[in-house]
Amino acid sequence: MSVRKVLAVLHRMCWLLFGVLVLSGLFLEPLVPFGLTFVPAGAAVLIGLVLSRTGPEEALRNRPPVEVGPPVTGRWSALNSPADKVPSHGTHVYGQTYAIDIVAEPEAGEGEPSARPGFRWFWPVVRRARDFPAFGAPLFAVADATVVRASDGQRDHLSRNSLPALLYLMLIEGDARSVIGAHRIIGNHVILDLGDGTYAVYAHLQRGSLQVKPGDRVRAGQRLGRVGNSGNSSEPHLHFHLMDGPDPDSARGIPFTWWGVGVPANGETFTVEEQSAVEPA
Repeated sequence: MSVRKVLAVLHRMCWLLFGVLVLSGLFLEPLVPFGLTFVPAGAAVLIGLVLSRTGPEEALRNRPPVEVGPPVTGRWSALNSPADKVPSHGTHVYGQTYAIDIVAEPEAGEGEPSARPGFRWFWPVVRRARDFPAFGAPLFAVADATVVRASDGQRDHLSRNSLPALLYLMLIEGDARSVIGAHRIIGNHVILDLGDGTYAVYAHLQRGSLQVKPGDRVRAGQRLGRVGNSGNSSEPHLHFHLMDGPDPDSARGIPFTWWGVGVPANGETFTVEEQSAVEPA
């Protein structure tokens, strides 16, 4: 077991211990003096900072980006892109140093509003997942690969794209998910072994949509599943990144680029034709 994996497990155990101590102090006989209650919380914060601030080793940072096919077709735009900052999500945990989020942006007619609901300050607080054009969009293998992990049993929840819902996601739901484990953060997902120590992660997939299972060999452009809104997700979208191992708790991020697309910057819209998802001859 790697040091990073051990730290990830200790991080969750410290938060769980803190929760037990707080609940015991509120409803039962305190297990420890009040001042000691916050020791595991402090330890969890310190471990979390170490994990989030420790990036890939120099060999990974300096390697050329791995070129793979786009995981989607159609018109999309990028959020949290490594083209703008690294780590793209503000943290190195779960191997997501070079991760990117993309949302579907179908072309709207002249004078028509966008098909994708925008962020709202207060109302509506939440929306149904199917209100977003990304929900149910097909996902494709970015290269010839072997499926090493595949899970799609988690529910697709309502959106969190209003201020109250986003605060709930960041301050309550997200923390609870991180304590349970990485699989609750990335939600329904597929992890592909691309070879040469490179693994591709597709996160927040639609419940029950997977068409592959661990051990399957897939070809570039083969359909894997559909975009959903499971896990730590504010709205239906695809979270994609490459990493150097199959376990997000211990893996480090690897830079990537998509054929014909590159790495789109935040807010940049790009279009992928169906045949572009397959490796060029």
